[in-house]
Amino acid sequence: MRNEGSQLRKWRLATWQMVTGGALLALLMLASSYSIWFYLTSRVDGVELTRLREENDKLRLTNQSFEERLQALNGQVSDSEDRTRKLAIVAGLENLGAGAETGIGGRLPENAAPAEYALADLEARAGGLARALERVETKLGDNLKLISSTPAIIPVRGLLTSGFGHRRDPLTGQRAFHSGVDISAPPGKPVKASAAGVVVKTEEYGGLGRAVHVAHGFGLTTVYGHLSRVLVSPGQKVDRGEVVGLVGNTGRATGYHLHYEVQVEGKSVNPLAYMLDGAR
Repeated sequence: MRNEGSQLRKWRLATWQMVTGGALLALLMLASSYSIWFYLTSRVDGVELTRLREENDKLRLTNQSFEERLQALNGQVSDSEDRTRKLAIVAGLENLGAGAETGIGGRLPENAAPAEYALADLEARAGGLARALERVETKLGDNLKLISSTPAIIPVRGLLTSGFGHRRDPLTGQRAFHSGVDISAPPGKPVKASAAGVVVKTEEYGGLGRAVHVAHGFGLTTVYGHLSRVLVSPGQKVDRGEVVGLVGNTGRATGYHLHYEVQVEGKSVNPLAYMLDGAR
């Protein structure tokens, strides 16, 4: 009996030791597994955190560069707007204000970043600026055309012998209206168009003798009379300073001279007002 009890105690002790050892071994394995998992997880998280930090630094530098470029672009647009206003004044568009230049942009979401609002504002201003410049360009083009089409030079250099208005007719001696001015010059001296235009008519006979009529647009017409020769044809375009004929004494003339007229909407006006280079 004693041997049997002793063996039972030994068996129980051995069993307890085995269970305890197994539990400790399992706990050790679990702790080891957790340590390995924690190490690997921490390592991965550290790598990811480093990557995110690097990307954040890059984004911060990119955003800083974008804001600097945005500020520079804003300054350039403001400078262009100022120059456009000055050009508009020169062109005669004094009423071209900021309201006419402001564009209309699309609606931004409520959570849009400040840079997006700034960019949208620049886009709208740039669009308005383009439209304003188009208006100024068109107006300046019209102005240049008007300038080139407005009589501004003396057709021939010589002595002014008869002015515009009522005078005593040199042939009849009676008071009559003189629709232009007479400029005495040597025979055959070139007569030049006082502005760009189109020859609408040439004459061979009549009171003005050989004559040239040039339409300049904007209701302006010039007439060159008493020519010895006509050097242009109807429909021909001429530039300011281009020779249209030669001084003569054809028609009702008492000597070699040019009869020069300026008409506005068909009505004769004083040509001296259109001789910007002076008259003798």
